[in-house]
Amino acid sequence: MDHQVKIGYSFWGFLGNGITDTPDGGRSHRRPLIDALLGRGHEVVFLQTNRDLVEAGDNLGNAYAFHAGTPAIDVLFLEWRWAIEGRSTTPCGTEGHTCDLHRQNELLARYTVQLRTPTVIWDKDRRLPSDSTWRRLRQTTICEAALHPTAGAQRLLFPVDDRLLAEADPLTLALGPRDLVLGYVGNQYDRDEHFDRFFAPAAAQFDHVVGGKWPRTNRWPHVRFLGRLPFEAVDGVYGRSLATVLMLPERYAAVGQMTQRIFEAVLAGCLPLVPADIRSADRFVPEELIIGSGGEVVERLLHLQEIVGTRQHADLIASCLDRLDLFRLSRQVDTLEAVLETATGSDTVDRRAT
Repeated sequence: MDHQVKIGYSFWGFLGNGITDTPDGGRSHRRPLIDALLGRGHEVVFLQTNRDLVEAGDNLGNAYAFHAGTPAIDVLFLEWRWAIEGRSTTPCGTEGHTCDLHRQNELLARYTVQLRTPTVIWDKDRRLPSDSTWRRLRQTTICEAALHPTAGAQRLLFPVDDRLLAEADPLTLALGPRDLVLGYVGNQYDRDEHFDRFFAPAAAQFDHVVGGKWPRTNRWPHVRFLGRLPFEAVDGVYGRSLATVLMLPERYAAVGQMTQRIFEAVLAGCLPLVPADIRSADRFVPEELIIGSGGEVVERLLHLQEIVGTRQHADLIASCLDRLDLFRLSRQVDTLEAVLETATGSDTVDRRAT
């Protein structure tokens, strides 16, 4: 990119470890993305509440700028928020209220509508309706973390740090001690169908754990649910587990939108089994790790137990690591810079809000 821009960045979550009682999966990739943008000379100011400081007491070394108003920026970047009944739709100040949606609406009204500031919406949860007005405005660009994004949207995948990919050694990972056959960390949201078909049958036969918020578990009394875990404990679960099952909501599976769980698992040497109904599953894992039924999960796990610690095991991990190149941080930042350059053009100073 031939010029630097000042980005007003809106997200509802954390840059550091944050708190345990939160569903913010963005912690695995948000800070590396921000640091990479800063490293390329861009300026970033955060426009939502500093939850790291307010809720977790972490000032992040005072390395980042937060602003509660509407500072001068070149481009508005939104991790898209949507209406959640009883939480973001309630009046400010009421119990359980979060002000992320109100703040997002304020930012859109001020920058996107009033000042016509170039705006990039990263619809990470696929919650922006296909007929949304925001898709039709000239000053807005929609990004999606899917291999097959909605027509008119740009692909911007969840990034994994280049350094972590370079440091991962398949043989070392294959030789690590693993006392669990199957592990998973993630919340229940819209994953019951995949859990029922793929994870639950295997959990009846193998040592396993499930971390995350799963409030409705009566139908799986044999599954060991741990509840929500601190963010820093995620690597420990995958580091103990021989394999995991990557379960997705249907709205993700249909467009090949893989979450950060894939690189959290693979970088810890935990082999991901991917349901065949996830579009472009072979882009994420080798054919041997694609599964079509609960019975196939059991078969794959039995096979993995036989080869654990061998060169064949290491080669499978290496094949999964190679496929993470798709998510490489430098690749995603190149993509985002191209989006920003197209959105802002060369007259960045003239576009700044005052």
